[in-house]
Amino acid sequence: MRILLVEDEIQLSEALGAILEKNNYTVDRVFDGEDGLDYMLSDIYEVIILDIMLPKMNGLEVLKAARKDGIATPVILLTAKGEISDKVTGLDCGADDYLPKPFYTEELLARIRALSRRKGEVLSDNSLVFKDIILNMGTLELSCNDKSVKLTAKESGLLEVLINRSGMISNKDDIISKLWGFESEAEHNNVEVYVSFLRRKFSYLKSKVIIKSIRNMGYILEYKDGE
Repeated sequence: MRILLVEDEIQLSEALGAILEKNNYTVDRVFDGEDGLDYMLSDIYEVIILDIMLPKMNGLEVLKAARKDGIATPVILLTAKGEISDKVTGLDCGADDYLPKPFYTEELLARIRALSRRKGEVLSDNSLVFKDIILNMGTLELSCNDKSVKLTAKESGLLEVLINRSGMISNKDDIISKLWGFESEAEHNNVEVYVSFLRRKFSYLKSKVIIKSIRNMGYILEYKDGE
């Protein structure tokens, strides 16, 4: 899962980034409101952690602009302020959650988990399920029919994208942005390679889930029930 962290305190940003990466999240870090808005508008993130007190644009201005532009990504606001009125203002601007500083990192991780599962069915804090497959994001293990196989980080990220967009087509450019970053030089054949890897692992597990290619559009998960 890819997270955007917009925090101007360099030491805090580095510390949070390291903790998130240790928990298997991919993190992009920026340090002012203008860059934060630019990154948010790319719409490649599953969760955004946004400080309120930022240079150039404050967090509330960034959030209002992103929501006005149609960005619906869940946002956790960070601020040194803890007054009820500040919380209400943040939520009214479109925030999904609010965490006053200082905070325990375990609480931040729990709030990220709570916000990040909008399309996949949650089995536990670290697992997603689609039909007969279970993906554990903590161990990067894929299970089906009492068998399991280890995934690479990219395979797990790709499957997470497909599960969270179940019922919708995921195009290759969107997948590249989410797995490699929107400034990446990765190409469509990189996506094709990892789709092939996942298909082999589905076959090994004897899953009825398939990754269907939609010509000139992208990929979608389907279930071959009854076949």
